[in-house]
Amino acid sequence: MSTMFYVVCIVAVVFAADSYQKYLKMKQEKSKNDPEIAASLEKIEMLEERIRVLERIITENKHDLGREIDNL
Repeated sequence: MSTMFYVVCIVAVVFAADSYQKYLKMKQEKSKNDPEIAASLEKIEMLEERIRVLERIITENKHDLGREIDNL
């Protein structure tokens, strides 16, 4: 293969990598500015905290939980 072929391939790879990098940067900026995504992330954080609390309650005192349920 000729040297010119390799030069063209290298230039094509550089342009493709640059375009992909710009695409990822644009996608990241778009997700930061989207208020719907921010609200969804906030809701996910709230739900994760609730799950942590429920897991702690269940794993801490299995015997006490049964008594509490019976007392209700």
